[in-house]
Amino acid sequence: MLVQLSISNLAIISHLEAAFRPGLNILSGETGAGKSIIINAVNLILGGRASAELIRTGADEARVEALFVLPGNAPIQSVFDEMGFPFQQEIVIRRIISREGRSRITINDSLATLGSLSRLGQMLISISGQHEHQLLLRPENHLYLLDEFGGLTGERLELNELFERYLRLKEECLQLEKEIREREERSELSRFQMEEIDRAELKPKEDTLLEEERKRLRNSDLLTGIVKEAYHVLYEMDGAVVSNVGACLRKMEKGTDLDEGIRSIWENLSSIKVDLEEVAYSLREMQERQPDDPYRLETVDERLQLLNRLKRKYGSSLEEVLEFRSRLSGTIGDLDQKKESLSRAFHSVEGMEKEIVGRAVELSEKRKKAAKSLEKAAMDELGLLAMGGTRFAVRFSVMDAEAPSNPSSSPMKGIKADGLDRVEFMLSTNVGEDLKPLSKIASGGELSRIMLALKTILAGKGSVETVIFDEVDSGIGGATAELVGEKLRCLAAYHQVLCITHLPQIACKGETHFLVTKEVANKRTATIISRLTPEARVKEVARLLAGKTLSESALAHAREILKVGSKQ
Repeated sequence: MLVQLSISNLAIISHLEAAFRPGLNILSGETGAGKSIIINAVNLILGGRASAELIRTGADEARVEALFVLPGNAPIQSVFDEMGFPFQQEIVIRRIISREGRSRITINDSLATLGSLSRLGQMLISISGQHEHQLLLRPENHLYLLDEFGGLTGERLELNELFERYLRLKEECLQLEKEIREREERSELSRFQMEEIDRAELKPKEDTLLEEERKRLRNSDLLTGIVKEAYHVLYEMDGAVVSNVGACLRKMEKGTDLDEGIRSIWENLSSIKVDLEEVAYSLREMQERQPDDPYRLETVDERLQLLNRLKRKYGSSLEEVLEFRSRLSGTIGDLDQKKESLSRAFHSVEGMEKEIVGRAVELSEKRKKAAKSLEKAAMDELGLLAMGGTRFAVRFSVMDAEAPSNPSSSPMKGIKADGLDRVEFMLSTNVGEDLKPLSKIASGGELSRIMLALKTILAGKGSVETVIFDEVDSGIGGATAELVGEKLRCLAAYHQVLCITHLPQIACKGETHFLVTKEVANKRTATIISRLTPEARVKEVARLLAGKTLSESALAHAREILKVGSKQ
């Protein structure tokens, strides 16, 4: 229940406080006094859209604060637990709007998000005004009202969530299919490139070794001449180096026993002679070595051409070519993984389709049962609101050709996020007239009563503690207004009701009456709200009856209808 509402610097409200009571709370006042601003303030507390334009001229921020008192077993307690807020029977919601357009929201002094506030708000207060009347004229909202009546909102939201997951998975499948197509187009080239590299049987550094070999092969005649001449000088010619060193050693050998220095030199020279002989032997081997393959140079050239061609295509070195080949292998392996992922996704899609169809069919059956109960309840309520003889029906539209039971159709045809059903409220306000869409035949007064009837029905189904009616008296008067007022008072036996009205027939039914006025002080306009005393209430009802001129007859009439209203 809304116990206290405090508003500061909102539109023309400087500061306003109202303490509401259980039962039917009436708010009345001249047009333009600021009643709609109070409703706007309540909307802000419920998570409505905020704007810096709402801030009173000259103020830095607007502030709205509401105190709610709830029963200990209120269903909203589970929502508090889910959102991590400690539940208390007294809930204080505060919203501050800055000039920068930012909002600061606290729930029991804990910072909260707008999403959290909106979720809590819809469980605290239900507002019925011109906006809700327009929603009633839109068939797409009728399904939600039916679900609310049938207690099926939770099942619909679960189906919504499942359907959203299904759509995301379908999108994932489409994306995987696209990636697979693109990769398959590239994989043919990748496999060709891998085969080309594999056929070459590359070895690391092979190109470097072949370049060196080719250089030798291209200069083989020159190298042969160099080797032959070196061997001749070193070993064959008269006075060859090895012979001269041997002669020198023989001459020095006589002095090795006589002088240690000569012995040391002789030993070094002996070692040099051995090295020279090994060099000469190597040179002779090089002379005698003949190429096994006279076409080796051609073979090396062809191999190097192949390696260079691969390097031009796939990398600047053989190492980079081999790395490129490794990446190609990974790409093809990734393609196989994506195909496996797609197969699993398709399997999940099929499973989700079966689950969605099953839930949608079950929900549709429950809706049809709920619709029959809603039709009877609505006609009963409308009969109490001077609309006797009115027929109210819930029309379902599902294309049979697209129903899941049709084996020739896709199992998901005809199913949307909300299920199988398209629902529209139908009305006939005159006996003998055909049922027609609500949006085409309901007048303003009829629409107000239909909304009141639905709110009355839904109030018995829902957990909301407070119901607010704005413009419930639109298009009605006289005996009909009397009936609407009585219906509001009946509703107030189960819920706290706040009603803004211009009609005395409704105002007299209230248990608490507030007057909203507009005053000018210090050249500034401000909205004031005050709870009326019994005598002040007589004057306000008389004003609603007769206008500004309060005659004795108007006052007497006001006392009479207040007396009658209090006894009913």
